[in-house]
Amino acid sequence: MTTTPRSILLARDLVADGHRYSDLTSLARHGELRHLRRGAYSRTPEAVDEVGGHRELVAAPLPLLGPSVVSHLSAAVLHQLPLPAGRLELIQVTQPGAGSGRRRGHVHRHAAPLQPDEVVEVDGLPVTSLARTVVDLGRSLPFADAVAVADAALRQGLDPDELGAALARATRRSGVAAARRVVDFADARSESAGESHSRVVLHGLGLAPSTLQLAVHGPGGRLLGRCDFAWEEHRTVGEFDGFVKYGRLLRPGQSVADVVYAEKLREDALRDLGWQVVRWRWSDLQREVLLADRLTRAFRRGR
Repeated sequence: MTTTPRSILLARDLVADGHRYSDLTSLARHGELRHLRRGAYSRTPEAVDEVGGHRELVAAPLPLLGPSVVSHLSAAVLHQLPLPAGRLELIQVTQPGAGSGRRRGHVHRHAAPLQPDEVVEVDGLPVTSLARTVVDLGRSLPFADAVAVADAALRQGLDPDELGAALARATRRSGVAAARRVVDFADARSESAGESHSRVVLHGLGLAPSTLQLAVHGPGGRLLGRCDFAWEEHRTVGEFDGFVKYGRLLRPGQSVADVVYAEKLREDALRDLGWQVVRWRWSDLQREVLLADRLTRAFRRGR
């Protein structure tokens, strides 16, 4: 039986407690309740982003759907895996006993078998396991987006053997060849979605790095830092720049400006040691030819 998180208030339960349906409409109008979906309300503040909003809305219809397990993109939200923007318009669930999948309203129901070890509890809800979620999305998302999901799951501690077992169970399902390619390519050393997408682009350009997360040491063995990508034979390192990355590097009392300045000093130290440094952002991944040109010029300078 599916439980309902405390933040979700079902209309049927509120009526059972003595409210009338007309009362609920009035309470929502005056801000005492917030309407989520048909038959579901909340007293919590509205989520500020797409992922947070979806996380909340997943729980609203689940008790009304019958035996269901949160899956696919919705499961990825609950597992805190990185997702492409604009893909969360539907709540996705898997119903093992259903004859076929279908979409109705804001819910996409998938019909597929689920083994007991492919279901875990997250925030009080039944959710497909990390391994099953990676395979499901490997079968359905574009390659780079699916790789970002798989990298993050491995980074969270997903056992590669468990992922391999989930992939083997999907042998007869559509898209399994794409999922197999994702699993083969996945690497826990990619520390962000931007780094995962970068790896896909670099491999497509024939410029795959020789090392990920290269530790570079200066005189006396002092660690200067780790570089996202390295082509050691060309004395070149690459860094994906994202605002989230700088936020992750903040220490107590530091501002983003402090971190950016520290990164500049680190880059100067790398160049002093003879390393070429190439940085890129999300927008640069859309201009692959220009990125390839920047890297190949760095390679020539690094000889």
